[in-house]
Amino acid sequence: MNRERAAALDREPHGSIDDPDLLDFSANANPEVPEGVERAYRAAFERARAYPPEPPAAFRRAAADYVDCDPESVVPTPGGLAAIRLGVALAVDDGDRALLPAPSFGEYAREVRLQGGEPSFVDADSVLDADPSGHALAVVCTPNNPTGTGYDRDALLGFAERCRAAGTVLLVDEAFLGFTERASLAGTDGVVVARALTKLFGLPGIRAGFAVATGGLGAALRGARRTWNLGAPALATGEYCLRQEEFVRETRERVRRERERLRAALAERYDVAPSEAPFLLLDVGDRDVDRVIERARDRGVAVRDARSFRGLGSHVRVAVRRPAENDRLLAALGVGGGGAGEGGSDGDGGVESDV
Repeated sequence: MNRERAAALDREPHGSIDDPDLLDFSANANPEVPEGVERAYRAAFERARAYPPEPPAAFRRAAADYVDCDPESVVPTPGGLAAIRLGVALAVDDGDRALLPAPSFGEYAREVRLQGGEPSFVDADSVLDADPSGHALAVVCTPNNPTGTGYDRDALLGFAERCRAAGTVLLVDEAFLGFTERASLAGTDGVVVARALTKLFGLPGIRAGFAVATGGLGAALRGARRTWNLGAPALATGEYCLRQEEFVRETRERVRRERERLRAALAERYDVAPSEAPFLLLDVGDRDVDRVIERARDRGVAVRDARSFRGLGSHVRVAVRRPAENDRLLAALGVGGGGAGEGGSDGDGGVESDV
């Protein structure tokens, strides 16, 4: 990694706010966590007095069971972004090109540039139709952030086959795939899958995730991984969460139900993209994006300014939270009275029509 190049790169903007007076719809982490997860975290304290096991076999087995792959192909990482960085670093050298979807997660391009590569952007909706030839790396985010687009598994496998034929590493970011019923591509030859516990299990501060890859690519990832790169509490908490099948089922159903309710209500005023993720992308049209964001904040709600995503000049992104919280979002964005969510709305139907 070149020192001058790294110093010149700005940080990518992300969702999440620190203001306790605002209900945060700008980040996409689950507002619920699995029952018993705090006990699992606290129980790991004694283990934190020694170095974690190396390799962390129990975590790898739980992750492998979760995505249905060989535990040997699992590479634990401190969060999904660390898995992305590891995959990019092993695929991209100075002067290489990388095929990236847009709009999508801004960290892909940043990581490519850190390695001296050059991003080649393609529309996220047609990324699987792109030609990977001449690219060291191709990236797919499924469901895509911020659009929520999910990709057909057969189409993904077909793209992976074309990437293998072209000698292109395919990085598949599955940070939000756990919110869907779609199967992981983990274990597919020539593919690096990146997974995080951040989103589905509502634990962004734990920093636990993993990559999956097979063959020589998997061996390279395992060799490049730092020893003890996850602490004992993160390993124990991650292993516990990955076994919580009922929590996952309940979360998927709640998000599916609430997402469709939100989408129907928000579509009365905004252009809302279809989504398979725990968030919705809204085109506010000729309304002023800053004003939409500010008026929502005045009503105690933070939404994500999506203009930082490539090609989105009039958009905001909103998370899918609990029913009563979602009613507050609807009221803050000037849509009806919230509908059928538990707890009703806050009764504020008087949002000005330009919001």
